[in-house]
Amino acid sequence: MSEIALPTRVALVGNPNSGKTALFNALTGSRQKVANYPGVTVERKEGVFVTPAGLTVRLIDLPGTYSLRARSLDEIVTRDMVLGKLAGEDAPRLLVCVADSTNLRLALRLALELKRVGRPMILALNMFDIARHRGFEIDLDRLSAELGIPVVSSVAVRRGGTRDLLTQIDEVISERGLPSTEGTWSEPNAAELRMAQRRADRILDAAVRMPSRPDGFTRRVDRVVLHPVLGLVILLAILFLMFQAVFAWAQVPMDLIKSGFDGLGAWAGIVLPQGWLLSFVRDGVISGLGSVLVFLPQILTLFFFILLLEDFGYMARAAFLMDRIMGGAGLQGRAFIPLLSSFACAIPGIMATRVIASRRGRLVTILVAPLMTCSARIPVYTLIIAAFVPARTVLGWFSLQGLVMFGLYAAGIASALGMSWVFNRLLWRRDPSDPFMLELPDYKRPVLKNLALGLLQRGQIFLHRAGTTIFAMMVVIWFLCSVPPAPTDATLRAINYSLAARIGQAMQPVLRPVGFNWQIDVALVPGMAAREVAVAALGTVYAIEGAGDNSDELGRTLTAHWSLATALALLAWYVFAPQCAATLGVVRRETNSWKWTLFLFSYMLALAYLAAFVTYQTSAWLGAG
Repeated sequence: MSEIALPTRVALVGNPNSGKTALFNALTGSRQKVANYPGVTVERKEGVFVTPAGLTVRLIDLPGTYSLRARSLDEIVTRDMVLGKLAGEDAPRLLVCVADSTNLRLALRLALELKRVGRPMILALNMFDIARHRGFEIDLDRLSAELGIPVVSSVAVRRGGTRDLLTQIDEVISERGLPSTEGTWSEPNAAELRMAQRRADRILDAAVRMPSRPDGFTRRVDRVVLHPVLGLVILLAILFLMFQAVFAWAQVPMDLIKSGFDGLGAWAGIVLPQGWLLSFVRDGVISGLGSVLVFLPQILTLFFFILLLEDFGYMARAAFLMDRIMGGAGLQGRAFIPLLSSFACAIPGIMATRVIASRRGRLVTILVAPLMTCSARIPVYTLIIAAFVPARTVLGWFSLQGLVMFGLYAAGIASALGMSWVFNRLLWRRDPSDPFMLELPDYKRPVLKNLALGLLQRGQIFLHRAGTTIFAMMVVIWFLCSVPPAPTDATLRAINYSLAARIGQAMQPVLRPVGFNWQIDVALVPGMAAREVAVAALGTVYAIEGAGDNSDELGRTLTAHWSLATALALLAWYVFAPQCAATLGVVRRETNSWKWTLFLFSYMLALAYLAAFVTYQTSAWLGAG
């Protein structure tokens, strides 16, 4: 009986912005998955591909690092994986060190460090076509001889651009031409690192001829986008256009999704008998999930812009521009990337704070990152804005709804900066800021395949939440809204006798001053599992209540039952709304403290209540009640 050959584990290692993710996508395509490493909140990307010789390879994309002298949590994971010391993970058999061919100085030092580990290794010079176009002359044979390891060129964004790398992987795995390695590694101190850099510089001089002039396009663009005044104007304009597009681009697919769920609900009414089964399928499942999934196009539109700007190379410039503004609020420049990531979801934003060396600086960033408007708020915002803000243009072509959405995002940013300023003055004195050092990558043409894979992964994550967390919450909400059944002599709607109504009415004394009715009160509770569940919960509650037939939009139902003051108060609440349970769990793991987790929840709850109270009472006083 023949043995089944297990896939060979290969790890990608490289500096940030070396094109490592693009190479990972080129090799594995859609055959990849994202999870966390055991015991830590560091993202783990793994994919599978087959080499030309028919060998199956499990490829691990490790977090970017400049050295194995690890300091941050993600760098520690990379170091321990390379050394084969990461708990719960098998050691890689082969290391592929990925380097940007146009920026080899630090990459060669990392390659020398990796060589000392003693594992088979290949140096892949990525973006080789760009380097050649800009005038770089790289002698691959000389570079291989100087380093003592195989060196190949790669162009991750072109068909056939990984052929040489795949051939070399086959040779190393099959132990033909296995590179000799020194095999003695110990954590280097600063003086060893300096020696390694001097050696890397000598190798660079021997094997690489630099162009006489650096990239002119990048320098010309940076003179504009990095201008201290004009650059900020451009950044704000880009963010503004993003939120305009969230409404303008997504409307047609949203209408199609809504029509599909309306038709599905009508079909259920035809094929299922009247009773609890029909109520569960139509009012619980279809109305609940449909009211959330309709916002998928808007979420994908937002992620499209974020991924596009990252691929182009603009995100690092945005961090550079924001450094001075954030410094005035007591945040380090490195906090920009975690805060920007929190626009998508607070969880990766909080995880990204590992790049901040100062413990206090990292803690402040964790405490304010959830104030940034994550994608889970989009369903709540767009539902209320579409229902209560007229769909008209102002100043000729600006969408009024987009302006309101931009204002809500701006409120989140302002509150994060404001609370950082408060924390740094009331809780502790700010640590002296270390210099903000950031490598600005050259501008690159975005790759459609990378954008598509990124959007596919974000869509899958959202749909997974809809199929698990949101669906489970909808079952609970439907049950609470349906039992106990109304008495035979009932004079009110059946839902008024339900457990959900009793829970909401019990919360009324606390939430009535902010203008919330019992239906909103009920929706806030499952919203703690995931914010977008609040929209699904409202859809289920009002569907069971019979407030309109299935063809009615939820927004029309809200305008009939809520005042403008209530709608504005709920928007204000969600600017500061306490985080979902998953985010609180990540805060607990990242801070290793229940104290700071409870502090985060408490201060955001207090801010949400205060903002909603002031908004509702002011709006009611102005006649919007």
